[in-house]
Amino acid sequence: MGDAVACSVLVPVLNEERYIEQAVDAMRRQRFDGELEFIFADGGSSDRTREILERLAQEDPRIRVYDNPSRSVSSGLNVCLSHARGHWVARMDAHTVYPDDYIARGVARLREGGTRWVSGPQIPTGRGPVSRAVALALGGSLGRGGSRKWGVADRTEGAEYELDTGVFTGVWERATLLEYGGWDERWPRNSDSEMAARFLARGERLVCLPAMGGRYVPRDSLRGLWRQYVDYGEFRARTYRRHPHSMRASHLLAPAVVLTGAAALAGPPTLRAWARFGEALYLAALAAAGVRSRSAAERSADAALVPLVLFAMHHGHGVGQLRGWARYGPPLAAILRLAGTSGATGAPHGADAPVFAPSLVLRS
Repeated sequence: MGDAVACSVLVPVLNEERYIEQAVDAMRRQRFDGELEFIFADGGSSDRTREILERLAQEDPRIRVYDNPSRSVSSGLNVCLSHARGHWVARMDAHTVYPDDYIARGVARLREGGTRWVSGPQIPTGRGPVSRAVALALGGSLGRGGSRKWGVADRTEGAEYELDTGVFTGVWERATLLEYGGWDERWPRNSDSEMAARFLARGERLVCLPAMGGRYVPRDSLRGLWRQYVDYGEFRARTYRRHPHSMRASHLLAPAVVLTGAAALAGPPTLRAWARFGEALYLAALAAAGVRSRSAAERSADAALVPLVLFAMHHGHGVGQLRGWARYGPPLAAILRLAGTSGATGAPHGADAPVFAPSLVLRS
């Protein structure tokens, strides 16, 4: 293929045997006027993921598989980018099925100008009881939390809107990703949001096309969901420290929920009374969300799980943020910015800080 490659598809994987063949099939169905290559970085899967990918690579020379010794998503993406030969680059996830024209639409929009990062919304599609409940939860405001990356497929021509740091994969020129230094490997989670913050700090526009919506399979266990949101919260906190402009007011709700619950259990008497009142309102809101989700639920049991998964998502994200504040320091600059207060706070601002990307080794 050599220089004939038009677009490289980057896919970090780890223990994805349940979904990998369906994901690869969807990738190979892409209708794009140009040569594609599919680059996978395996973080040492202990299941049959690597075996399946090696078999598929023997059947299709466009598929290449590499090792990702650092095992994180960000390092895997940098490994893939190191081997990419296309003018364009698309990031895809093994837990997601993308529309057949995902790459074509993304490249076409980039060619129009006015943006250097094009993506589609993340459309949650459940397959098990917890997974389906998460999808229902993400259909409402309590699950989305103000993020515009969650959505439904909309094939209306020309429909688009701008995003903040809440992004889901994307399509770029390869040169653009190299200009920005790739993905920062200090962010094993939330790395797309950290990169988006760097783009926005330089005045870039991040464009979302509803027609590019990818169907994502949420976690199907409460334990897995909890761990996912704890990780997201912790690295969101690190992103606020590096990029204060990336914090929305809604991002503070999850730690506030956790602190309110703690105060309701063990706060001073006066504070405890108010906290218990707030906790009662919160639990009532969760119950109401479960009731509202019944009309969209495949099974009534799925709707019954919605309050539980919302509780796990909110508290996981809140605990993760608080853990991040303890580990990296409180995001004072971000909070003061939201409050409209200016002044030096000593908090770092990372718009021009070096990117840590040891896995990005460019090849001639």
